Amino acid sequence: MEKERLREVWLQKKIPVVIRHEEKGYKLRVRLHYAENNRQWLNTVGRSSVTWIHSKSYWELPKNWFNDFVNRALERYGKLYVIQPCREQEKCAPACMNAEGHECQCSCMEANHGNRNSGSWSEVSETFATRWGEKEIACRLMVSKSKLFQV
Repeated sequence: MEKERLREVWLQKKIPVVIRHEEKGYKLRVRLHYAENNRQWLNTVGRSSVTWIHSKSYWELPKNWFNDFVNRALERYGKLYVIQPCREQEKCAPACMNAEGHECQCSCMEANHGNRNSGSWSEVSETFATRWGEKEIACRLMVSKSKLFQV
């Protein structure tokens, strides 16, 4: 995702945001609407206490609180942005990679057609091969299922 869009999501103040890093040593970073009871509410998510990072205006939470925090934030706010690492999965087939003509009926839309397997693909069967792309940062808006059906 484009860095400017991630920055916009992080800085907006309408919908809470959580950033989850994959690397060791990083904590969750959370931005919430201002409320006097934010610290108390966050401390109900887990057993240890949260830290307010005043200079950057966000909360730090233990990484293992992620699932509980997401569930409770969706319950409390109805919506939540989650920013986290991801890797796109590519799918193709050995028949496509080994093809010699121009006809392609594969989901790769001829991107790998006739290019042979350079060793980066895991060939699962004669009809399916997969590989993972580079690590990227993704942002998704999660919406509480109960809030979806409210009018």
